[in-house]
Amino acid sequence: MRKEPNHRLAAVMAEAGATNKGLARRVRDVALRHGAHVGTTHVAVQRWLDGSGIQAETAAYVAEALGSKLGRRITPRDVGFYVATVSPLPVGTSYAASLGEALGILDGLTQLRPEDEPPGAELLAEGEVNSAVLSWLVSRPDGLPTEATGSRRIGMRDVAAVRTAAEMFMRLDFLYGGGHGHKALRHYFRHEVLPLLSASYSERVGTALFGAATEIAQLLAWTAYDSGNHNLADRYLLSTLRLTQVTGDRMMGSRILANMSHQANYLGQAPKAARLARAAVEGGSNGRATARAMALFAAHEARALSTAGDSKGAHRAMGEAERHLGGAGAGQDPEWLAYMDEAELVGEFCHCFRDLGDSTQSVAYAEQAVALTDPKYARTLGFCRMVLAQSQLLDGQLEAAVTTAGLAVTEGDALQSARFQRYVTDFQREVSPHMTNPAVQQFNEHVRIALAGLDDE
Repeated sequence: MRKEPNHRLAAVMAEAGATNKGLARRVRDVALRHGAHVGTTHVAVQRWLDGSGIQAETAAYVAEALGSKLGRRITPRDVGFYVATVSPLPVGTSYAASLGEALGILDGLTQLRPEDEPPGAELLAEGEVNSAVLSWLVSRPDGLPTEATGSRRIGMRDVAAVRTAAEMFMRLDFLYGGGHGHKALRHYFRHEVLPLLSASYSERVGTALFGAATEIAQLLAWTAYDSGNHNLADRYLLSTLRLTQVTGDRMMGSRILANMSHQANYLGQAPKAARLARAAVEGGSNGRATARAMALFAAHEARALSTAGDSKGAHRAMGEAERHLGGAGAGQDPEWLAYMDEAELVGEFCHCFRDLGDSTQSVAYAEQAVALTDPKYARTLGFCRMVLAQSQLLDGQLEAAVTTAGLAVTEGDALQSARFQRYVTDFQREVSPHMTNPAVQQFNEHVRIALAGLDDE
């Protein structure tokens, strides 16, 4: 039977400006992002154009490669492949072996939306996380790419633009929660930041560029986490950790480990959280991170140890965090550390004392955190108010606790954060033994109305 040429594939390739060799390379790159290795060459592409068959997974890679080039979704049927559809393979489930692989993974992740997480999606295997942390701890810097794949020459002005964008998106995150700007941030990273990393630049510019790129990438992870997609956040964090290896940015890498610890602790994985936080402390030690950054890393260790019920260890870590912050000097820190001040540290400590069951200390520190936190950090202030409410409840102050929680829900825009919503639902569960109390009933109705109102905003 004579084969019919695949005119659809030819048309889409022509639209994308893709040659046989170019498409073959892109297909291999896409497969690599999904953890697969295919031997696609220009010869195979020509066979497909001539009408030969193709495996379902490879057809999916071809469609994704052309869709990425064109900036829109392409299906195997769009390019003339009538094969059974296959579920997409997971992206970014292991520590990338090279910079090219890491950038490919990040490109793939930016095509995923937090709301599209498939049912039953799992977090990264703990073995993969442990292996990644060890690889990072013992790694030497890759060094900047010596051969630019693009002809565009960029400078510090381009880096400044990326840093400005990072500051803007971080501001949105603090005010409205991770879900608010995640879509725009994905688009910006994929279409503005990733191309810069393939441009031509000096060593000074390249070092600054990778620093700015990791800042945007970690914010993508954080906003996915705050939106409630821990599967996606996991993969962003792992890929961003690999990005810090290019220039040997140990302070940023330790920050990523601290973020991973924060997420693990939130998910109730206290032993894992403690190990990750300890790795962050070790990664930033011996002068590789500023005193303010070390205070942040130690505070995360204290949080994890408190969740684990290790009072002695938690108090030690809190003491270390306090000493580090006391030794922090002015003008030594990057902009992303600006939020790490006395208010932030006190806020971390009130969480610690709450989890250790010390109602007196948790109330005192939570009250101080609420008083010190700048309202521009709306979500942080909301968290502190909810911890104060939980601490007051722990201390037997039911009426005060319900009043404080009601204020946390009313003030600011923290309710748009999936994490903040969990703080609220946790508190509702904790006061459920007092369901007959009118104040508790009023609070629950207030929460119901507030959550329903989110759809109208």
